[in-house]
Amino acid sequence: MKKLEKYSMGIGDRFGREGAAQLAAFVKAKVAGVEIAPVWNKSNREHQIIHTAPPAVRGEADAAVHTLGWKGSYHVDADHISLKNVDGFIAASDFFTLDVADFTGKPAETDTIKAFVAHHTHLVGALKIPGVTETFHITPALIEKIAHKYLLAVQEAGKIYRHVAAQKGAEHFITEVSMDETDLPQTPLELLFILAAIADEKIPAQTIAPKFTGRFNKGVDYVGDVAQFEREFNDDLAVIEFAVRQFGLPANLKLSVHSGSDKFSLYAPIRRALQRTGAGLHLKTAGTTWLEELAGLALAGGSGLGLAREIYAGALARFDEMCGPYATVIDIHRHKLPTVVEVNMWTGAQFAAALRHDQQNPAFNPNFRQLLHVGYKVAAEKGVAFLQALDDNRAHIAELVTGNLFEKHMRPLFLS
Repeated sequence: MKKLEKYSMGIGDRFGREGAAQLAAFVKAKVAGVEIAPVWNKSNREHQIIHTAPPAVRGEADAAVHTLGWKGSYHVDADHISLKNVDGFIAASDFFTLDVADFTGKPAETDTIKAFVAHHTHLVGALKIPGVTETFHITPALIEKIAHKYLLAVQEAGKIYRHVAAQKGAEHFITEVSMDETDLPQTPLELLFILAAIADEKIPAQTIAPKFTGRFNKGVDYVGDVAQFEREFNDDLAVIEFAVRQFGLPANLKLSVHSGSDKFSLYAPIRRALQRTGAGLHLKTAGTTWLEELAGLALAGGSGLGLAREIYAGALARFDEMCGPYATVIDIHRHKLPTVVEVNMWTGAQFAAALRHDQQNPAFNPNFRQLLHVGYKVAAEKGVAFLQALDDNRAHIAELVTGNLFEKHMRPLFLS
């Protein structure tokens, strides 16, 4: 199989203009002493909204690598794909995030569940996993309960994996299994049996994305108990290490943190865990690159600021439409959003200060930021005018994009 590096970072770029600016952050990280593999990702939903196709992401990644002379590994992720839409991604992608959220909580066939329980009765009894404080008391009934919730989802992941492998060849891509879009976080024991099911399905998963406690809202900091997250993250690392030995999963299997953009309060606990254990990490950032573009337009002033104001006005006027698809991953207090009249009086610096995620700046408005995060459809509808504005203001935008990834994400995660 194609091997994923120890540290990797998913970097979405909705409009496909920031590949080189994003890659520049990885160059800076390498100079500073840590190699991180860039993984360009774009979901089917984003392609549909912006009217692009998966080959465009491959083209952007290849062009950025050529422009900067990048000699390290890099990948293109078919982000959150299912059997319904994977075919369009197969040729251009070498990383597949298997999204089986629609199957979580739905039971597999009774005989299949019984077979799964029987196959793993060797774990029945008191189980102590090194690195986890709790001793697990496992019964066949408990295994059956976990299988009832997750086995069908893992079986679906197996179908997607085999479908891609049949067309692309298993040695030509990396597999991630996404379990983060569930109602409740997985316990360490649930993760253990999810990994057992992944092994049973012969999916050579190199990353697993569980759901953690707390809210991972788009583009803003973590909302929840940081100490509890740290315990869960460390327990999950221990479970993965145990599962690799127990079930024969790939030795480089690692945790993936989805919606990882701007989760600043979590980076120190994650870094401590990585330093203590030597584990790897895949952190998926995404739509925040588009927010840096918008901030760059505002700071450029003139027509760039005017366009940024227009996009906010459009997103606010179509609030329900913009927010509906993202309702579970945003928390916007409408009464805390500025009016269009107010925003039209702002300078570019004021617009950028409200938008960019600087928690020390009293002008920062997380409600404003979240609405614009999900309001990229308004910019997409501007078509060529918006893309031309990005090109015309390249210097302002590129500096923000690179700085956001390196200073706010890579440095606290891997270098501080």
